[in-house]
Amino acid sequence: MEVNFRMNKARFRRIVLKLSGEALAGRQGYGIDPETVKTIAEELKEVVNSGVEVAIVVGGGNIYRGIAGSARGIDRATGDYMGMLATMINSLALQDALEKVDVVTRVQSAIEMRQIAEPYIRRRAIRHLEKGRVIIFGAGTGNPYFSTDTTAALRAAEINADAILKATKVDGVYDSDPMKNPAAVKFTELEYIEVLNKKLEVMDSTAISLCMDNNIPIIVFDLTKEGNIKKVVLGEEIGTFVRGCNNGKRDN
Repeated sequence: MEVNFRMNKARFRRIVLKLSGEALAGRQGYGIDPETVKTIAEELKEVVNSGVEVAIVVGGGNIYRGIAGSARGIDRATGDYMGMLATMINSLALQDALEKVDVVTRVQSAIEMRQIAEPYIRRRAIRHLEKGRVIIFGAGTGNPYFSTDTTAALRAAEINADAILKATKVDGVYDSDPMKNPAAVKFTELEYIEVLNKKLEVMDSTAISLCMDNNIPIIVFDLTKEGNIKKVVLGEEIGTFVRGCNNGKRDN
């Protein structure tokens, strides 16, 4: 598989992979499943070995979600900071899995915690990417009231990423929840403004607006199918492609 991947030309030079915290939980639905994290790391190794520069933003919903805490009486800002710490736990777990398959990885935190991660410094992050290292951006933006989706959009703009790959549990964006509605219709392509107008659950409106302003395409795909990360990077037509009016078609 790796040989075939090397023979094909990757579509993107630099990507931001957005992983939900739940993606690391596997079938257990909470916490961190080592086998799931190992599988993700092995796929990412092939992507990195192909010459693609990879940055990752991971959520913390498998451990703690700030909005959920707020609904139960915890101060929203405090809850969001707790969620940021959860993303750091996930970042360290993913770093460990990547380094066990010989992928050099750096965790950069938006909240200073020198003993376990570098502080987020844009130029240093870009330098790491240029050297073939994977960067994991932890602790969100470092500010409450902003999601890790917004973090992915912000970091993608800052490091001049070619695209955001949003890994989910479904194979793209639908007009309604396909888990609840068997007749849900899948979109193969969307424009940012359609996502906002139709209130589709791709990313939150702040993240979509950032991508729209900076012309960063988003590809929403199913992470649970092995090999899909490589397929997206190679430009195969899976998932849903979200773009602006001037982004061109997905096969350009």
